[in-house]
Amino acid sequence: MTHTIDPITSSTNRYLRDNFAPVREELTATDLAVTGRLPAHLDGRYLRIGPNPLDDPGDQHHWFLGEGMVHGVRLRDGQAQWYRNRWVRSADVADALGEPVRGTPGELDFAANTNVLQHAGRTLALVEAGAPPYELTHELDTVGPCDFGGTLPSLPGRPGYAAHPHRDPDSGELHALSYSWMRGNKVAYSVLGNDGRIRRSVDIEVHGSPMMHDFALTERHVVILDLPVTFDIAMATADVPRLIRPLVRGVLNRVIGRNPLPEPVIARIARGGSDEPSLPYLWNRDYPARIGILPRDADGDAVRWFEIDPCYVFHTLNAYDDGDSVVVDVVRHPRMFDTVLNGPDEGPAVLTRFTFDLRTGRAHESGLDQRSQEFPRHDERLTGRRHRYGWAVGFEDGVPGDTVLRHDLATGTTDARRLGSGMEASEFCFVPDPDGTAEDDGVLMGYVHDRAEGRSQLRLLDAATLEDVATVHLPGRVPAGFHGNWAPEGTDLADV
Repeated sequence: MTHTIDPITSSTNRYLRDNFAPVREELTATDLAVTGRLPAHLDGRYLRIGPNPLDDPGDQHHWFLGEGMVHGVRLRDGQAQWYRNRWVRSADVADALGEPVRGTPGELDFAANTNVLQHAGRTLALVEAGAPPYELTHELDTVGPCDFGGTLPSLPGRPGYAAHPHRDPDSGELHALSYSWMRGNKVAYSVLGNDGRIRRSVDIEVHGSPMMHDFALTERHVVILDLPVTFDIAMATADVPRLIRPLVRGVLNRVIGRNPLPEPVIARIARGGSDEPSLPYLWNRDYPARIGILPRDADGDAVRWFEIDPCYVFHTLNAYDDGDSVVVDVVRHPRMFDTVLNGPDEGPAVLTRFTFDLRTGRAHESGLDQRSQEFPRHDERLTGRRHRYGWAVGFEDGVPGDTVLRHDLATGTTDARRLGSGMEASEFCFVPDPDGTAEDDGVLMGYVHDRAEGRSQLRLLDAATLEDVATVHLPGRVPAGFHGNWAPEGTDLADV
């Protein structure tokens, strides 16, 4: 069934204009036109997700809060067989579209909008901060909330799941770090087995109630980012009636940063009554910036903390053990949600390396590339292992530009490929050539918006040279969004 809804009105909010603007129709197209030649070994789906508001959320809208829409292209035998885009049907989305609710949504139901991947035979749409993942069909229709066979704690006060799991390339298991302001100063490190059930979950105590979008994994350690973007009570309660606001804030002050009470009513109050909800996380100058190193098989109290200069990290590139040290490559933002409150735009984000000496307890920070960039990716066959290459998208004035970057961390050089005037790149993931021998033998795959044409493409670039391999021409526009992954057929080992 195809759904079309009315377009939103013009807005002063940059995250509702241009290629951030939501698309208003679900499409299905088959036998897509291709320029160039798709590698014959590609048999699977390229999936990507992002926020796509159903209604007109108003000028105060935060980019992260739009309902999720997944976009997918099926590749097989050198052909692009189909393109589909579908809203993730949370209870509210299903109701707005006049459809029955799928599954049994919990108290913290949200149309997942941040990451999409496959694992243990399921296609999963993910979001952070306590809401559960949603399972999708192969054709991207919504099945319903997923609790991993009853092993995911999804009650209020529990962590839910995460937007950024990382797959161990040896075991195939997904490792994740989950947070929720309702858990106060505890986050959860979990391991999702290849049977689709969580086999290990460990609580870790952090300083307060931070926003933890990502983490990193090595062969021996978990890397925890406890950074100064934290839950803000004043913002969360701005729409609570003035007479009861002191009472509500008093309750929340007893919860945040401590062991909270699992009260659904607190979650409702914190969301506020406004039709224009704001993300209740802000830059906190009084919050210490630190990174924790936890042995993968240890209890949460074994974490070692390293203080760093104040910054924020949405995404890690990769991490690895180096003798008695842990090396972590990240995209470092100078701060976040300090002066710009509706999206990430607080100055250039640069590729940075942190080295943590477990013997001396010292941390060292060094710059790797000073171009403004985001959405770093590597060869996921090397997750937690020493890597040489990384790829990212260049940003201009806080929005994606037309540049794809290839970092050679062995030589310290970076190649930049301009896709062309009027082109706007989104995240590119690396898909290896099964017959390749080098780390960068394969293609980069991601959506690119052509502003002049008003449509988007699935672009494939040679990962070593950044030259064009193939372009799949899509029937509509894929808005600027978040994360995408290659989901191969016949295996559950998708890139994460």
